[in-house]
Amino acid sequence: MGGVALLAKELGHQVSGSDENVYPPMSIQLAGQGIVLKSGYCAGNLNPRPDLVVIGNVLSRGNEEVESVLNLGLRYVSGPQWLGENLLNDRWVLAVAGTHGKTTCSSMLAWILEQAGHRPGFLIGGVPLNFGLSARLGESPYFVVEADEYDTAFFDKRSKFVHYRPRTVVLNNLEYDHADIFPDLDAIKTQFHHLVRTIPGQGRVIVPVLDHELRDVLDRGCWTPVESTEVAQGRSEGVDWSASQSRADGLRFDVFHGSSRIGTVDWSLIGNHNISNALSAIAAAHHAGVDPAISVKALGGFRNVKRRMEIRSVINGVTIYDDFAHHPTAISATLQGLRAHVGDQRIIAVVELRSNTMRSGIHAARIPGSLETADLAIVFQPPGMQWLVEEMEARGSNIRVVASIDGVLTLLASEARDGDHLVFMSNGSFSGIYEKVEKVL
Repeated sequence: MGGVALLAKELGHQVSGSDENVYPPMSIQLAGQGIVLKSGYCAGNLNPRPDLVVIGNVLSRGNEEVESVLNLGLRYVSGPQWLGENLLNDRWVLAVAGTHGKTTCSSMLAWILEQAGHRPGFLIGGVPLNFGLSARLGESPYFVVEADEYDTAFFDKRSKFVHYRPRTVVLNNLEYDHADIFPDLDAIKTQFHHLVRTIPGQGRVIVPVLDHELRDVLDRGCWTPVESTEVAQGRSEGVDWSASQSRADGLRFDVFHGSSRIGTVDWSLIGNHNISNALSAIAAAHHAGVDPAISVKALGGFRNVKRRMEIRSVINGVTIYDDFAHHPTAISATLQGLRAHVGDQRIIAVVELRSNTMRSGIHAARIPGSLETADLAIVFQPPGMQWLVEEMEARGSNIRVVASIDGVLTLLASEARDGDHLVFMSNGSFSGIYEKVEKVL
């Protein structure tokens, strides 16, 4: 929604917005563009009377501001519908969908197109460090969009990505998530199949060869050419795009298109998951006409996204990272990548169970395994948890469950030492813990 606000502002509209909790980096970005932020929802936020209200999917009936919109008879629309009707209907849309990696892969793709001279537009659910903004109109037909499967709005229960009508689609991976709106994985597959139905025959679908859930989606019907990707040891036979690591931590890898070696990526990102994102971005850019050699060179200058293993500071020898991982698969991939990079140095992971899926306990049995790479894993148990997180301590000897932010700070003050890598994982502000722990250390 912050990105939609930026795009509306760039189109020349006067824009303001309401949110329950306003925090960086989006709050800083919006304020910098002269967009008025109002904390909390109330009828007064609609004065003066707006010409159009764009309503995000977090809001439902009963919300005071939503009720005022309806009672006043104001024009309203969802963010995805507004984007599709006002910006995307005459653009070459490159969409990145999947359970994990959407923000990073979208940022890579936008950066590749930028380096190829195309000045693309984009809407990304984070802040790519190469651009410093999460959205812009661009100056070419190309528009990169992070395509989320979450529902659109309280009045439109379809997945957001069906509004985008993309020509090029990356399907990164598919797992069960968003337990608050999807009863099971099959329900998510149905929404992905709806997306596949919108891709033209002259378009392109890019998918990892080993993701069987996505293959099941495509087996339901696909009318578009499909290209495959794989991260492997050496060139992969029968795969369109493959990568072979030159370093175990993923800081260097070779890229192959079929049997042809394209070049070597030397960059600052770690982990196989980021190599997979890179392959998908290279393949998507190639469909838009970018020489893969240009893409390989561009990725060497890719600076990642804020809150994706972002180093906040190094204090008394402790390196502090801020990461967005909030699903067992993402947590595991992130920690494994860091382990390959730092070797035997200690890793302390601090996890906030904040997303609806994690709070519900759907992935309770998987969380201990996702944290096994860490030497110490501190799990913050927020109020109102629907399951007993303490049970995880019995499953993982490295796990400590803490029920307060002060408790987390006390534990870190006694545990953290010179040479440690301290990784905070949350899809929210984590109650401002970052500044607090920096002060404690």
